[in-house]
Amino acid sequence: MLKSICKTILHRWLGWRVEVTEQTPNKCIICVAPHTSNWDFIIGELYYTSIGLTSNFLMKKEWFFWPFGRLLKRIGGIPVERSKHTSMTDQLAQKAKESSHFSLAITPEGTRSLAKQWKRGFYFIALKAQLPILLYAIDYPNKRIVCTKTLNPSGNVDADMRIIMEYYRQFEGKHPEKFAVEEIAQ
Repeated sequence: MLKSICKTILHRWLGWRVEVTEQTPNKCIICVAPHTSNWDFIIGELYYTSIGLTSNFLMKKEWFFWPFGRLLKRIGGIPVERSKHTSMTDQLAQKAKESSHFSLAITPEGTRSLAKQWKRGFYFIALKAQLPILLYAIDYPNKRIVCTKTLNPSGNVDADMRIIMEYYRQFEGKHPEKFAVEEIAQ
């Protein structure tokens, strides 16, 4: 029933289309960009619930206040304390290795503000756990949720990040002035 409600809200009420050609494996990292608005989270949750899947996601710990924090944890939220430098990538990679199902959605920009350099944690979790990275875009002007590319990390971070940046260059967030892809030297 929840699946049907989310599908109705996303497609009929809000008018979003889905252009997804990639299969979602039992274990993966879901890279989501552009991330320029809190609406990205809502659109993403509506979409993923509408297809009957669940995913964990990282979110700054400040959002996990009562009673909202309980709901966020229940739907897969993992609080992140950004001021502390912990081995979160190692912990998440280990959890992925030990699990039969593991799906983690990450916005590599790490903020809704303009980020000229993306965080690489999603890449290193995938590399350490040998997981594919599904490249999802929330394309606001065209009201599309797009995933037409999966990247298997090679270990050559710069080369793989160039592929990722090139993929996301074609999309636009809700606030285009807050989205930038990196120019990574050859």
